[in-house]
Amino acid sequence: MESAFAQAGNIFALFIDVVRKTFKKPFQWREFIEQSWFIASVSILPSALVAIPFGAVVALQTGSLIKQLGAESFTGATSVLATVQQAAPVVTALIIAGAAGSAVAADLGARTIREEIDAMEVLGIDPIQRLVVPRVLGMMLVALLLNGLVSVVGIAGGYFFNVLLQGGTPGAYLASFSALAQLPDLWIGEIKALVFGLLAGVIAAYKGLHPKGGPKGVGDAVNQSVVITFLVLFFVNLVLTLVYLQVVPAKGA
Repeated sequence: MESAFAQAGNIFALFIDVVRKTFKKPFQWREFIEQSWFIASVSILPSALVAIPFGAVVALQTGSLIKQLGAESFTGATSVLATVQQAAPVVTALIIAGAAGSAVAADLGARTIREEIDAMEVLGIDPIQRLVVPRVLGMMLVALLLNGLVSVVGIAGGYFFNVLLQGGTPGAYLASFSALAQLPDLWIGEIKALVFGLLAGVIAAYKGLHPKGGPKGVGDAVNQSVVITFLVLFFVNLVLTLVYLQVVPAKGA
């Protein structure tokens, strides 16, 4: 059984390999477009459906707390900032890792046990450049776009539930957001989504290229890729949030 440290080192080595071969010609444009479309097709609907209750829960929870503190006028700012900075990138990461990552791991795992990867290497075709790089870049692109979609849907859901269920004022909801929000809040959400897409793609590709024990091993590799990705993403989210809060000062009311 491969140790955790050895596995982490191998995943990092694959990450370096992917970065290096991204700039190697010829770039596989067709594979990149096909994979991006596939990843988007399995991710868009679940992301939108998850974003609505997520945005609603954030809005209702923050709205209730803000009301207890007597600062109802800042309900919009708190719920929208929580959605843009935290909820949207995390939802995007979970969908990308769960739906797209598992599909990538299963696809590469099936190719590996059918010895297609070995055949490519015998023919002098680099499987990292040909198969892994387009999938990782596709997951990064879709994660970036999905984060915007989830942010919009989540904010709309939060606005609807706050105004409808909590008796919030539509004008105050939007005004408080513009008073406290700043452009870096959007940037950090997009950066998180990009990093999460990269990590999910590399981990899924590594697990897919190294299944153990035939078809059952592919299933195990898919499960492991999703679990490992979730653990890594939450840790990376914590680190990025800490760095952001230290580097970017909060905007005063």
